[in-house]
Amino acid sequence: MNNRQKKTAGEAVRVALILIAAAVMMVPIIWIGMAAFKTHVDVYQLKLFFTPTFENFLQVFDSPYNLHEKLWNSTIVALVTVAIAIPLATMAAYSFSRFRLRGQRVMFVMILATQFLPAVVIVLPFFLMFRDFGILDTRLGLIIVNLSIVMPFGVWMIKGFIDGIPIDTEESALVDGSTRLQVIRNIVLPMAAPGIITASIFCFIIAWNDFLFALILTNNEAVTLPVGLALFKAEEGDLWNLLAAAGIIIMVPMFILALIIQKHFVQGMTMGAVR
Repeated sequence: MNNRQKKTAGEAVRVALILIAAAVMMVPIIWIGMAAFKTHVDVYQLKLFFTPTFENFLQVFDSPYNLHEKLWNSTIVALVTVAIAIPLATMAAYSFSRFRLRGQRVMFVMILATQFLPAVVIVLPFFLMFRDFGILDTRLGLIIVNLSIVMPFGVWMIKGFIDGIPIDTEESALVDGSTRLQVIRNIVLPMAAPGIITASIFCFIIAWNDFLFALILTNNEAVTLPVGLALFKAEEGDLWNLLAAAGIIIMVPMFILALIIQKHFVQGMTMGAVR
């Protein structure tokens, strides 16, 4: 086998591996997409051709499932979490990147260390604290919990982008008479915007997909979409057609968000990887 044949064989193997990996990832999504439009009888049959129905999407919003309430809770919790976390994380990241603080290394290591704590370890203290403060089963409680999760991640991620901004640009602006706030607003934020948007995306996804904390800390009023999926059960077993329809509803915002900010997302990831 000559070099050209070896190269062709290698390309064929790579293409085959890519197709296998794509199939492994896409088959569950395709199954969910098909099951969401099947009846309860058809969902247990491997039918590629069937009469689609939109009844599942209507039924999940009716009683006793009331998915619209869970959708509202998830939206409020995720958006408010990002709205609070990203500005605070940006300010903290800028401080860590540009100023020499006493105990800075220790503080940053402590921030990173929080990412290695299993959620199951800290959920009980949160449960007891929220019970005593009277904010158990509230959106406020979930927002506080999600802030404790996404804030360290946001600080760590945004700091990497700010580190990649040349400090000479800021020093020149300061020499020309700009204040520190003006430098941050007119130079740092525009240049770090792709990174901040990228961090916002990840923070939103983390808050949107949270299951464990929402499961333990909510019961009725503040139940979110991931926890709401557990409601789709009946005497005959799991209602896979309704589960699939609810799963589509959970995934759609992520796909729409990814399409809208795809340019910033790719630019932000590239900016963070090359310094």
